[in-house]
Amino acid sequence: MNVPATREDLMIVNMGPHHPSMHGVLRLIVTLDGEDVIDCEPILGYLHRGMEKIAENRTIIQYLPYVTRWDYLATMFTEAITVNAPEQLGNIQVPKRASYIRVIMLELSRIASHLLWLGPFMADIGAQTPFFYIFRERELVYDLFEAATGMRMMHNYFRIGGVAADLPYGWIDKCLDFCDYFLTGVSEYQKLITRNPIFLERVEGVGIIGVEEAINWGLSGPMLRASGIQWDLRKVDRYECYDEFDWEVQWQKEGDSLSRYLVRIGEMVESIKIIQQALEGIPGGPYENLEIRCFDRVRNPELNDFDYRFISKKPSPTFELSKQELYVRVEAPKGELGVFLIGDQNVFPWRWKIRPPGFINLQILPQLVKRMKLADIMTILGSIDIIMGEVDRLEYLKEVYGMIWVLVPIFTPVLGITIGVLAIVWLEREISAGLQQRIGPEYAGPLGILQALADGTKLLFKENLLPSRGDTRLFSIGPSIAVISILLSYLIIPFGSNLVLSDLNIGVFLWIAISSIAPIGLLMSGYGSNNKYSFLGGLRAAAQSISYEIPLTLCVLSISLRAIR
Repeated sequence: MNVPATREDLMIVNMGPHHPSMHGVLRLIVTLDGEDVIDCEPILGYLHRGMEKIAENRTIIQYLPYVTRWDYLATMFTEAITVNAPEQLGNIQVPKRASYIRVIMLELSRIASHLLWLGPFMADIGAQTPFFYIFRERELVYDLFEAATGMRMMHNYFRIGGVAADLPYGWIDKCLDFCDYFLTGVSEYQKLITRNPIFLERVEGVGIIGVEEAINWGLSGPMLRASGIQWDLRKVDRYECYDEFDWEVQWQKEGDSLSRYLVRIGEMVESIKIIQQALEGIPGGPYENLEIRCFDRVRNPELNDFDYRFISKKPSPTFELSKQELYVRVEAPKGELGVFLIGDQNVFPWRWKIRPPGFINLQILPQLVKRMKLADIMTILGSIDIIMGEVDRLEYLKEVYGMIWVLVPIFTPVLGITIGVLAIVWLEREISAGLQQRIGPEYAGPLGILQALADGTKLLFKENLLPSRGDTRLFSIGPSIAVISILLSYLIIPFGSNLVLSDLNIGVFLWIAISSIAPIGLLMSGYGSNNKYSFLGGLRAAAQSISYEIPLTLCVLSISLRAIR
C-alpha cells in the first residue's frame, strides 16, 4: 500500500471483514485524509477452501456438489461450467431438450443473482425498502428450483451429457406464470429506484470506468458492458442453444455505478424473454445422453479398486478425461466464469483452475475509490457485485511468510549451535578413533554427524541396571539429589527486578553452597552400589565436579564484579 510520505495527518481504517456491507469476509485497509480516500488495499484469505485442489482429487460427478459453494447465489452457472469442461474434452453431445432445460435454469439463476445484488446494493446506499421487495420474487425462483431439482440453493442438477431429471408435470406453466408476474415486478423496481433523485445522487458519475481501462483490467460481465463494450459470451461463443432465441445484449456508455445498475436491470428483462421463448419451444426427447454413462469408463476394475471402494453402494459413473487441455467459459451474472482443465487419461483432473469473475473485477476497486469520499466506497464496491466464495484466494500466505521472517532470526542461532555441536561431536569421535587406531566411529547419518543423536537415543533406551547386593534406595536417590541441587541453586539467588542480582555477595555464596550438594549425590550412588569400583567411580565423579565448580564460580564472580563496577 503506497501512502504519501508528505502527509502526517492520514488515518488508516479497517473496513471488514465483518462489516455487513462487505458482501462477505472482505477486508479493506483504507487510508483517509479526512473523508477523502487516499488508498485502499483489499485483503483476502478469510474464506479460502481449496476448491481447485479438491477438484483434482475427485471425479467430476463427485465434485459437482462442491461447486455450488463458489458462487452460492448463482449456483447453476458453477454446475454448468463443471460439466461443460469434460463435455468439450470428450466431444459429448447434449440432447436438445437437456440444452433447453439448462438455458431455462441458467437464466432463472441469473435473475436470482441479480435480485440478491439489487437489494443489498440499495441497502448499502441507504434505501432499505427494495431489500425486502427483492426476496418476494427471489423466493418464487427458488420455488421453481425446488420443484425441478429438489433443492432451493445447492441443486446438484447438471450432469455430463444433460441434467439429472426432467421437468415435473406442470412446471412449465408455473414458470410461465412467474415470467408474467416478474415483468410487473421489474417495472415496479424501475419506478421506485431508477428516477429517485437521492439514488441518482449517490450513483451517477461515481466509479467511472473507461473503455480502454475496462479492457486492460480484464473486466467482464456488467462491469464491461456498462463501459460501452457489447461483449456477452452467450452471443460470442454461442454455447448451449442461446443463438436460437431473440434477445439483445444490454450495455451502457457512461461506465459509472448507475450504468452497471441499468445493465443488470435490463439483463433481468432479457432473461425473462429467453425463458419464455425456451419454455414455448422446448422439444421432446431425452433429458440426458444415457450412452455417455459408458463413455471412456474404466473397464475391468479389480477388487479394492475405485469402483469397489465403498461396498454395497452403487458407484457413480466415472469418465476418463483424455490427455489434453482446454479452457471453457460461460457468461455468469457477475462476468466470465471459466475453468482451465487438463486431463491425464485418468478419472481425476490433472489440473483444475477456476477463473472467477468476481476475483478479476475486484482488482480495479483501489483505483476506483481513490480521490473519492469514504461513503462512495460502499457504492462502488456494491456496483462491482462480488461474492467471496469465488473471490477468495490464499492471501493469508503473506502473513505466514511474515511470521516466518520474524522467526528466522530466532531459529538461525539455534540451528547454528546445533550444527556446531554435531560437528564438534563428530570431530571428537574422529580424533578418539585415530588415537585408538580404529578406522572410525560407527557412523550415523552422513559423515557421522547424527552420531550424537544416536548415542543419546541409545542411552535413553538402555536397560536400567540396579546392583543386586547394593542399597537400591540409596543408589536411586543419588542422581536425583545431584540434579535437584543444581536446579535449586538458581532458585535461591536473590534476584531483583529485571533479573539483576540484588545482593551479589550473598547470592554467589548461596549458589556455591547449594550447588555443592551435587557431589554428595554422586558419592551416594557410588556407595549404594556396594561395589568398591563403583564407589571409586563416585569419588572420581565428585572430585571432577568440584574441580569444575571452583573455576566456574570464580569466572562467574569475576564477570559479575566487572559488570557492577
